[in-house]
Amino acid sequence: MSKPLCVMLVAAEASGDDRGAGLARALRARLGDDVRFVGVGGARMAAEGVQSPFDIAELSILGLLEGLLAYRKVVVRVRATVALAQREKPDVVVLIDSWGFTLRVAQQLRKLDPKLPLIKYVAPQVWATRPGRARTLAASVDHLLSIHVFDAPYFEAEGLATTFVGNSALTLDFSRADGARLRKDLGITPEAPVLLVLPGSRPGEISRILPPFAEAVAILKAQRPDLEVVIPAAPTVAETVKAQASGWAHIVEGEAAKLDAMKAATLALACSGTVTTELALAGVPMVVGYRLGALTHAILKRLIRTPYITLFNIAAQAFVAPELVQDDCNGPNLAREVGRRLDDPALRAAQVEAQTAALSKMGRGGPDPSEVAADTVLKVLAERRA
Repeated sequence: MSKPLCVMLVAAEASGDDRGAGLARALRARLGDDVRFVGVGGARMAAEGVQSPFDIAELSILGLLEGLLAYRKVVVRVRATVALAQREKPDVVVLIDSWGFTLRVAQQLRKLDPKLPLIKYVAPQVWATRPGRARTLAASVDHLLSIHVFDAPYFEAEGLATTFVGNSALTLDFSRADGARLRKDLGITPEAPVLLVLPGSRPGEISRILPPFAEAVAILKAQRPDLEVVIPAAPTVAETVKAQASGWAHIVEGEAAKLDAMKAATLALACSGTVTTELALAGVPMVVGYRLGALTHAILKRLIRTPYITLFNIAAQAFVAPELVQDDCNGPNLAREVGRRLDDPALRAAQVEAQTAALSKMGRGGPDPSEVAADTVLKVLAERRA
């Protein structure tokens, strides 16, 4: 009797944990008991059988300076991940997002076993900044699973086989979400305007972005006493958010509550990231804010080649949702943009229409990315064995 296929999945952030869990489910649906999983991930991957040797929250690092300060910790965790691979001897390794961490793992695994198939899931955004990363990745892995339709040419030009699988955020299922349920649970009347505040899932994002978001909320609530504020707190930062925001917002936890909150929302004030795509899918107009460390921002400002940071804005090549970045991400500016939309239903409706059109350009309506990713992993493995 042949031994089960051993698949190693490595993710270091919440979005990667979600993609890793989806890929594990899809592979198990195809292989049943003939697959086992090892690797690094969070709670969602753990629920699919991936027992991580350490907490990935400590690898959720934002900014260049923070990356330098955390370098030793990252090196230690890279070693632990490589040691896990040496111990478990996987048949294939899938490295999910988290460029700096997963690249180091890939490079060490390649040195130890050049024949081990290495697959990167989610490409570095070379279309926005640092195009040299395409060549670096091509030298480090065997195949790329990309989530953006515009990724492939950059990597294929460097000889890296690339498969577009789609963005799992575009497949989010709102069929069971109920905004009325959330309003009832929180004691919010059906007619009250609800502002959803989403300050990020990394500790660094909370420390930089929650304060100006809180200032904006204070301004807005002073002008609109009936405004209700809801924060769906990411599990990685829930305790910090509760400590800082419980006095001025309803705080909810868990995926179901987050989706209910999105369906209940009149408008959102959101940190740039995957959540902006999720909000667009829910039909929620939004204002996007973001802040980096001063040093990181100064360096990236010279490197970034796109004026947009929100994916559907990039797809539309327009500021469908306003983006207030760095010094512009302050309480008065945010309150002004949010207030305009709270007061103008027609503006909100027009923005939702434009967001929906941009989602189509991003590949909404395509196959489930986890299914395509699973098929590609098995195809790469079969080709390597042949």
